[in-house]
Amino acid sequence: MPAMLDHVVAQVLAVQVRLLACRERLAANTDSEALHDLRIALRRLRSLLRPLRGLPGVDQLEGAAQSLGTLTTPLRDREVLAAQLIARGHLLAGQRRLEGRAATFASVAASPQLKRVLLILDAFPLFLRASDREGLAERLRQRIDKRLGKQWNKLAEALQDPAHDRHRLRLLIKRVRYGDESYPQLEHAGKKLQRLLKKAQGDLGDWHDRLQWLLQVRDHPDLAGCKAAWEHELHAAEGKSDVTLDALHKALARR
Repeated sequence: MPAMLDHVVAQVLAVQVRLLACRERLAANTDSEALHDLRIALRRLRSLLRPLRGLPGVDQLEGAAQSLGTLTTPLRDREVLAAQLIARGHLLAGQRRLEGRAATFASVAASPQLKRVLLILDAFPLFLRASDREGLAERLRQRIDKRLGKQWNKLAEALQDPAHDRHRLRLLIKRVRYGDESYPQLEHAGKKLQRLLKKAQGDLGDWHDRLQWLLQVRDHPDLAGCKAAWEHELHAAEGKSDVTLDALHKALARR
């Protein structure tokens, strides 16, 4: 097989092992980071798959991964909010959102969404090898390189817009950053640019969290005590992210 296909197979197997380990941790409720680690593994899988669209099995695996992500997103969001509340001294409000965590973890471990991802992952290397035999994976490195390049171009164009959409920028930054992590041999980003991407994602993540929490205040009275602090932090995160995004824009222009 071409070296790039070998790399993809190795990454798929690594993700499979991580997901299996996360499933067992969730089922046994061994630690509080099991759900987070499952989502990280899922993120790596989706980043690996995005440039492979068109190869056999990719659409099915992407769809299964998306369904598992949809299942786990609100569960992880609740965990993050609970940790925020506990850190601010709102213990009851935070602990209330952690009630039933063992049952929640067990339900994810036994979910049809996770079972489907693991089932397709088990067969996916066979799909890749069949693609290679049939000539469908020719020039795979060039194909992946071109598709990742398009993602970088979209980010650069979005950063040029003075009325940029922070939600869209956050998504584009995550895509180029995780794509670079999935295919480091293509060298789309040096260490300085990688650091900038990570910082921009973190700054926008802080902004996004506060925005989402503030939207919940109207429906959840026990969050009212945090409203003023979150509003202040939201504005601070906006300013901080703008500085980082400007630095990222300049770095991409020199790339």
